[in-house]
Amino acid sequence: MKAMVARALGAGWVEEDIRIADPLDNEVLVDVKASGLCGSDFMEMSHGVMHQPPVVLGHEIAGVVAKVGSSVTTLKVGDHVAGCLVQFCGKCARCLSGDVGLCRNPEEAVRPAGESPRLSDANGKPLDQGMALGGFAQQVLAHENMLVKIPNEMPFPQAAVLGCSVITGTGAVLNAAKVERGEIVAIIGAGGVGLNVISGALLAGASKIIAIDLNDATLATAKKFGATHVINSGETDPVEAVKELTGGFGVRYAFDVVGIPATVRQGYDMLDRGGTLYQIGMGGNSFELDSMPNIFGRKAIQGVFMGSGVPKRDIAALVDLYVDGRLNLDDLISEEISLSDLNEGYTRLKDPQVNRVVVTDFS
Repeated sequence: MKAMVARALGAGWVEEDIRIADPLDNEVLVDVKASGLCGSDFMEMSHGVMHQPPVVLGHEIAGVVAKVGSSVTTLKVGDHVAGCLVQFCGKCARCLSGDVGLCRNPEEAVRPAGESPRLSDANGKPLDQGMALGGFAQQVLAHENMLVKIPNEMPFPQAAVLGCSVITGTGAVLNAAKVERGEIVAIIGAGGVGLNVISGALLAGASKIIAIDLNDATLATAKKFGATHVINSGETDPVEAVKELTGGFGVRYAFDVVGIPATVRQGYDMLDRGGTLYQIGMGGNSFELDSMPNIFGRKAIQGVFMGSGVPKRDIAALVDLYVDGRLNLDDLISEEISLSDLNEGYTRLKDPQVNRVVVTDFS
């Protein structure tokens, strides 16, 4: 099958004809119909944080089940599915409590050592499977726990982005923060994930949704998605601006979708007493925190991974919201491209007016 393979760090993707194994046990083979371009795949290609080349990346996928392993119970051939990179066993104490993102046995979602690889190149040499999905290809072989059945009327491009950017952004608000109706939220970074934080705040009934970014075009899109106030942090001190909008107090809920030291600092400093900064972005490095003001102000910083929820439950709920017209996914999809144009697609993502690019042509 055709796939885009990262052969060297920072060198982009090359088109290759590779081999994919037949499904074993709880594995499901999916004909991919849509595959979203996510910044974390570009980070992996560039730096090899968790996956070293050669590797097939891509984790925002939707498609149709082609084959199932002998132990699969939740899906059948012909089902439409969306994928999510959260690997979980479904049996440990964490999973049974509903915290599958902290599963004790995530390795159960991949093939054990000694088994033949899921992916190999034309010469039979193993290829790493990015995030146990490897969606920049015509087919994906994944554990059934990482796939969610969706209605046939759900468009594949919109379904593909559900499993990462949408579930992360909306889940940060609804699962991690549990924002209450009438509250005020601030979102630092109004790109693809940030727009979904805005959508989550809308669903939660926030009274003010403050979007913060460096680009006016991005902020205009944020208003289209439901931001009530926007702040260009390149022109205005975002901490002072947020406090001005909140009577000098700050917000109980701040979401940092960027994750660099400067935005973490801003997010923390704009908190009201008793407020929490929810850290979504993975920009890297650290920042200093004075313990005494933190203790007396009862502030907190909480990490958010993939929306801190249950993908099989949350993706199904998000599909229902989209079908009911209550969740804006259509405006997330800025462009659809062919698999062969993957490198150009990532170049297009640098345009602040491009929200999400999705591969829909796998010929």
